[in-house]
Amino acid sequence: MTPLRQRMIEDMQIRNFATTTQRSYVHYVAEFAKYFNRSPQELDLEAVRQYQLYLTQERQLSPQSVNTFVSAVQFLYLTTLEMPWQKHDFPRARLDHKLPIVLAPDEIQRFLDHITGVKHRAILLICYGAGLRISEAVALKLSDIDSQRRLIRVEHGKGGKDRYAMLSPCLLEILRAYWRIFRPAAPWLFPSWRPHKHVTAGAVQTACREAWQRSGLGKRVTAHMLRHSFATHLLEGGTDTRVIQSLLGHCRIDTTARYIAISPTTISATASPLDQLLKSTVVKRGRPRGTKA
Repeated sequence: MTPLRQRMIEDMQIRNFATTTQRSYVHYVAEFAKYFNRSPQELDLEAVRQYQLYLTQERQLSPQSVNTFVSAVQFLYLTTLEMPWQKHDFPRARLDHKLPIVLAPDEIQRFLDHITGVKHRAILLICYGAGLRISEAVALKLSDIDSQRRLIRVEHGKGGKDRYAMLSPCLLEILRAYWRIFRPAAPWLFPSWRPHKHVTAGAVQTACREAWQRSGLGKRVTAHMLRHSFATHLLEGGTDTRVIQSLLGHCRIDTTARYIAISPTTISATASPLDQLLKSTVVKRGRPRGTKA
């Protein structure tokens, strides 16, 4: 490991970056240096620009991936190398704001019917039943399940924030049945075959993909789609947006508010101003002559 890479990793550790973020940043910086066959210390902003064009035009990476590279080199140059540049010297790709795809309740049931493996089924049910991210679900500990208060404690969620998620009676029974079968040893609720490790998100994503293929659903099902469906179905059931924001761990209400745009029930139940206008016109025209408003 080069001294520069070690220094960058230490800088990220000091700032309590997530392990996945650290791996991602190191990967992108290493690929950047490999492309030019030179140390990043010898490269400048023009090299960053050229590599962005390479990622966009030749490798055709998504805007999200290109922006992750930008975040990585921005951290390297502004924090680790302390270069006299500014954040605006690292332009980012414009992101298209696409609405999340959700599953209808009957599609959720059809998908769940094709999950094999008690452990993977329990994890995916947590993603839908409590709205957890897959990384949060696989990292749950036995001590995070509060059966008395019907809560799930999520430690170090996105942004390093802790929160409580709901633990419904049905989900609690599912987890109890899982525990009776596996009797997992502390600390992990879903331990891996590797000692002292929990099951990986990748293994669950593979199980999710295989269940989707067996189900024959047209929509491609992912673990994160289950989280989107959780939020949308709560909204359609009348749950307040602020409550959903807290359950999902969103910092901003506008992030949660996007589920209003994808809820068919909410959209169809909303009265159009045209209806109000025409109803008012009909009432006025329907009054007998000589009557007062």
